Amino acid sequence: MAIAETEGCLSADILEKKNSADADMALVERVKNGDTDAFGILTKKYRERLYSVVYNMLSNREDAMDIVQDSFIKAFSSIHSFKGNSAFYTWLYRIAVNMSITFLKRSRMRRFLSFENSNEEMAGAEVLEKLSVNLSGEKKLMLNELKEKLNEALQTLSIKHRTVVVLYEIEGLSHAEIAGITKTSEATVRTRLHYAKQQLQSALKDYLK
Repeated sequence: MAIAETEGCLSADILEKKNSADADMALVERVKNGDTDAFGILTKKYRERLYSVVYNMLSNREDAMDIVQDSFIKAFSSIHSFKGNSAFYTWLYRIAVNMSITFLKRSRMRRFLSFENSNEEMAGAEVLEKLSVNLSGEKKLMLNELKEKLNEALQTLSIKHRTVVVLYEIEGLSHAEIAGITKTSEATVRTRLHYAKQQLQSALKDYLK
């Protein structure tokens, strides 16, 4: 019975994604024909999800808002290049992820050239929840310290490893979807995710139950 219910949930999820993808394509065609309101619908649909991805990659609200805005602008200006070979949200995520990676690389270079330390915000609560970090009663008192350590641990990951953690653990995307966004194989996604989790668990071993 449990197996049947699980299969039913999976089928429903797949059907929902297909229907969503079909609806997106219809909106994309309207945008290509000059209907700017249709793009507004797409923006409203994916704005929060895109922000979540970018925010958890950059750990800074203002930068994330700028990247999300720029991503939608680029998507709108490049809409005629979208041929529908992948889902619209995969194409949109790829734009946002690539912009985030470029931003991180430039920021890393600026930090390398500067002696000043930046004070960045951390999406600690979201990441902690999505990574299923369980705290015992007394360890809840160390939540702030844990957030700080998690921030440090995420920052030690390479950009490509942080990307798969955010897309898989935060956004709940499948290996196949992440492979499409990052233009890698599913095997590569699994390998990067496994490595990233090992690094995070090692860094946070004193705080995990």
